[in-house]
Amino acid sequence: MVNYYKTINGRIEEIREYEQGCWVNCVAPDDDEVQYLLDFFDIPPELLRSALDDEESAHIDSEDDTTLIIIDVPVVERVSGNITYSTMPIGIMITKNNVITVSLKESTILTEFSEGVVRNVMTNYKTHFVLHIMLRMATKYLQYLKQIDKISNRIERQLRKSAKNKDLNQLLDIEKSLVFFSSSLKADENTLEKIMRGRHLKLYEEDQDLLEDVLIEVKQAVDMAATYLNVLNGTMDVFASIISNNLNVVMKIQASLTLLVSVPTVVSGIYGMNIIGGLPFDTLWWFPILISALMMAVMYFILKKKDMF
Repeated sequence: MVNYYKTINGRIEEIREYEQGCWVNCVAPDDDEVQYLLDFFDIPPELLRSALDDEESAHIDSEDDTTLIIIDVPVVERVSGNITYSTMPIGIMITKNNVITVSLKESTILTEFSEGVVRNVMTNYKTHFVLHIMLRMATKYLQYLKQIDKISNRIERQLRKSAKNKDLNQLLDIEKSLVFFSSSLKADENTLEKIMRGRHLKLYEEDQDLLEDVLIEVKQAVDMAATYLNVLNGTMDVFASIISNNLNVVMKIQASLTLLVSVPTVVSGIYGMNIIGGLPFDTLWWFPILISALMMAVMYFILKKKDMF
């Protein structure tokens, strides 16, 4: 689907037909739309193919008069009742007259622009518009990282009360999300540093300041993701040790109880043998019970002293 947007009275609004200086947003294009982009905007096929690759990492490339910037943006989804975070690539192509964004799925970042949530962004100022998309991307990363931190803290409080597989699986999903965020943010950071060198995009003074703001936000997100990942790894290790220790305690108590229960079994087995006159007090029915009770008391005292209970 191909849509056109243009800044009107300080707000981005959708327009019916293509105009010079408008923003062209293409989401999950079919074959006809891909061919339209190639023919109408004279986009090199290699760049468009890279923009439509869902495994493409963040980078910047130029060919002829078209510059392709691929950035990894954060995505939040609900799977089986749990919230999961991941990343997806968005291709931003800068042509002579327009900015074209290409993605395989809807992105909340681009949706905020298309719905006019982000104001005072001029679509005809191409570099200015692209940098605002990147700034929104960095802000989204920071927002989702704070949500991840709150979720992990809530799960940690639940695990302190009772270790459940559901909570542990959720922590594992969060760890995977942080790994995705960390790798994608580093790739985005490298791309921004290449843009800052000014070889691919012409940067004006106000663009330079905006790019520095974006880079600062991305670096902050990189540090936050690394910090949360380290904390989460430590938390997972601690809870793994606690679960292992609890299992050892249960096994230790179970072994001690088995030893205690085996005492009357051994004594009754001995007195149950067909031996006439060979065992002391074999005519007294209560004597084996007394011996068993005394031996169990002594063994319990020894095991208790060795901290087996």
